[in-house]
Amino acid sequence: MTPPRSLPTLALLASLALPACAVTPQKPVTPIGEIQGDGARSALDGQTVTVEGIVTATFPGLGGFFVQDAGDGQATTSDALFVAFEEGVHAPAMASGDRVRVRGIVGERKAGGDDTLTALHAPVIQPRGTGRIAPTVLTAPPADWEPLEGMLVRIDAPLTLSGTHTLERFGELIASFDGRLWQPSELAVPGSADAQRLAADNARRTLLLDDGSAQRDPAGVWYVKDGQPLRTGTVLTGAQGIVEQRLGSWRLQLTTAPTIAAPERPAAPQVAGNVRIAAFNLENLFNGDGRGGGFPTERGAKTPEQLKAQMAKLVATIRGLDPDIAALMELENDGYGADSSLAQLVAALNAGGGSWRFVDAKQGPGPDTIRVGIIYRSDRVKPTGKSATLVEGPFGERSRSPLAQAFVRDSGKPFVVVANHLKSKGCSEATGLDADQKDGAGCWNALRLDSAKRLDAWLKADPTHTRSDRIVMLGDFNAYAMEAPVRWLRDEAGWVDAFKQAGIEQPYSYVYSGLTGRLDHALLSSSLAKQLRGAAEWHINADEQDAQGYADGDPTVPFRSSDHDSLLLGFDL
Repeated sequence: MTPPRSLPTLALLASLALPACAVTPQKPVTPIGEIQGDGARSALDGQTVTVEGIVTATFPGLGGFFVQDAGDGQATTSDALFVAFEEGVHAPAMASGDRVRVRGIVGERKAGGDDTLTALHAPVIQPRGTGRIAPTVLTAPPADWEPLEGMLVRIDAPLTLSGTHTLERFGELIASFDGRLWQPSELAVPGSADAQRLAADNARRTLLLDDGSAQRDPAGVWYVKDGQPLRTGTVLTGAQGIVEQRLGSWRLQLTTAPTIAAPERPAAPQVAGNVRIAAFNLENLFNGDGRGGGFPTERGAKTPEQLKAQMAKLVATIRGLDPDIAALMELENDGYGADSSLAQLVAALNAGGGSWRFVDAKQGPGPDTIRVGIIYRSDRVKPTGKSATLVEGPFGERSRSPLAQAFVRDSGKPFVVVANHLKSKGCSEATGLDADQKDGAGCWNALRLDSAKRLDAWLKADPTHTRSDRIVMLGDFNAYAMEAPVRWLRDEAGWVDAFKQAGIEQPYSYVYSGLTGRLDHALLSSSLAKQLRGAAEWHINADEQDAQGYADGDPTVPFRSSDHDSLLLGFDL
């Protein structure tokens, strides 16, 4: 979570505020680079100095303006400085291009966490005409942003939109040089030298784009057009603004709106094979009491109108996938009656005609607030035998209980579909090995590994009593591809990654804090892997911003029907 913004200012030393006449042409001018120095803090902290330069940007929402001079010839020092006004003090009218001479006290202005911004406080300003400062042009991320602090910069390289989750709250977008930012543990073992290298490379390539204000929950963000949909992976060009470090991130306080390419939304995926199996995290499908009341719900929709929009988006997604069987996560655990969320989802899918049915496990599975479920089209496949669930060890209390059901197509041999949802990475109550080990895997990694081992043993013991060795387990494992639970199932227990088997390069299903990766997996027994004919992800959710969801977005389209992308597999069975 991004911490709340605050812009505490250093107290003005009123006794040192001088009348305008005190700033005279004879007063020695200190080069801004000498004030900034080549470190994070100014060596002149607390001293009164006079600078002269061009105003490059005014940010009333940040409490001041930036001034930049012609430079001191040192590449390791910044040539720009923030001029700060105490809250409540009437600031003089300033505009970009004004040349000013400013006398003030050097201080390190707090900018959240350990970050500071070198600034002049208690300023006395004398107009000196007008001028122009050309922006520093970057075609790649610099080795160090510190020498550019406060300077006017233009990015002459395409930036990739990597995250949108703080746009509505803080007016920020996460951008990156050279493509997406990947979760290190999606590509490398957590804690390894490779993972550390990936994390460092992510930090080097990341640049936040900001709106030049500290306001929370702005009514609008000026550099994004009203109604413009944003997607992770979209290209931005022409970003220009002031380099600043705030709240632990280097950012560009924009002075010019970048050009944001129109998002390319993917068509519904197609896979070969005569049986299509999907997996989809529904992001908390809760339906109140099932009769129009019971709102707001514990999770999910807050009103009947939101539920209607949520249901419409989910139905559009499932119909677009066109699977024969779908494993579902984050269903309300409210039974199997006509008022249950699962029954009402199936009824919505069948509106206007359809053959959708759900697997009735009679109870649960599991005691958690949310559960997994399986739905299928009765005119394409038939369930055989009874469903099975696992409720032991971490299942039920932490990881959601899995649900297994065998199916047949025509008179063929049975195959088993297993819906899974392991414990999330949230750290509430996590202790010992389940606490965050600071390796990138988050909390509850040990419990997820234990869950994976128990799941493997359970499935190899034939819980559906069909003697089928053709098994697919799929769903939300809450673990990226190189984290221990998925790695153990794949490398030690012999399960086959369906997307690797299908030759899909860099699959992903989830974007978190600007980092892309896979929490949702499809793992196949070796015998079923031989019959895989295709695998796809439908990227209509993870890349979309929250504003496109059911609470605020268009309910007639499937985009942002969830926070996870859905998976689709094709088999010849």
